[in-house]
Amino acid sequence: MSTKTLIALAAAASLTLTACGQGGNGEGQTSGGGGTAETGDGSGLGLAQEGVLVVGTEGTYRPFTYHEDGSGELVGYDVEVIEAVAERLDLEVQFQETQWDAIFAGLEAGRFDVIANQVSINPEREEAYLFSEPYTVSPGVVVVSEDTDDITSLEDLEGKTSAQSLTSNWYEVAESNGAQVEAVEGWAQAVALLEQGRVDATVNDKLTFLDYTNERPDSPIKIAVETEDASVNAFAFTKDKAELVSAVDEALAELQADGTLAELGEKYFGQDVSG
Repeated sequence: MSTKTLIALAAAASLTLTACGQGGNGEGQTSGGGGTAETGDGSGLGLAQEGVLVVGTEGTYRPFTYHEDGSGELVGYDVEVIEAVAERLDLEVQFQETQWDAIFAGLEAGRFDVIANQVSINPEREEAYLFSEPYTVSPGVVVVSEDTDDITSLEDLEGKTSAQSLTSNWYEVAESNGAQVEAVEGWAQAVALLEQGRVDATVNDKLTFLDYTNERPDSPIKIAVETEDASVNAFAFTKDKAELVSAVDEALAELQADGTLAELGEKYFGQDVSG
């Protein structure tokens, strides 16, 4: 899976952004900026409304972008990362909640300026969109019961039973390494079967495992194998937003350097997941 080389750029002239549309819950949500970056009015960045960053996100994808129980506030790892970026650029943020199936169409239609929703970088998407530097990197992992000691490589899945969604690329990983696949609808079913001792393993991405064990630290499961290939996720933009991408990359580099990204990773996953 390809990634961009880190872009170290001087501060872009300031940002203006489109503040359009209503969120998926019936109203857009705006949070204030107030960072120290000198961004001016955003002229030259192809943005429509001064001082506002309009962000497309699902709002239903825990722990990345979701509504907090009780308060109903939009929170999550992706939400806080893009808010931190906007603060660096002295911009307010307006979130426009959109179903995943329509999120790229919304970006192309100019309903928002950036997608913050764990968008994986792949060659097909790189042909159509621009991407920021990655802010999450998640290798694939083989998850087993904590007392399992005979699975230490992908090859050890040969003849073992692995719970997998048949529509996931992790199904292909398990099957190609000789596992007998037990079909499930997703991670929740897979981990339940694993905890009950009804399967030997499940293959998924590391972020999913970290989120689960962060919420359930007593779960009797562990990572047995970490793959070399990783899912690399970044903010997505239309092709005409090169200067905005440069400004966002500069802000991400600062957030990496000062430990903000590591802190957010610790908050949501128990460790830094930014790369």
